[in-house]
Amino acid sequence: MAKFVAIFIFALIAISMLQTMVMAAHGQGGHHNDQKHYGPGSLKSFQCPSQCTRRCSKTQYHKPCMFFCQKCCKKCLCVPPGFYGNKQVCPCYNNWKTKEGGPKCP
Repeated sequence: MAKFVAIFIFALIAISMLQTMVMAAHGQGGHHNDQKHYGPGSLKSFQCPSQCTRRCSKTQYHKPCMFFCQKCCKKCLCVPPGFYGNKQVCPCYNNWKTKEGGPKCP
């Protein structure tokens, strides 16, 4: 019986260690909603609406800002930090231009 308990405890420890290594490999260290990482491909497409809501929250042109921000986010998978500027963090977002050569992404 003592052997069974020892093997059972060992198995639980091994499973726990394996789970920790898998979570670390996938970047899930317990900070699921902590968005301190910016840059190309730092977002999933389902995160675009909330990040664009943040980005466009202080503009008087909310609807066009949201439209273009979401379009840019879905293509680049990145939204710069802050409400304005900081586009150098997301090169794709920064370099996408209109036909006239102006910035496409807010």
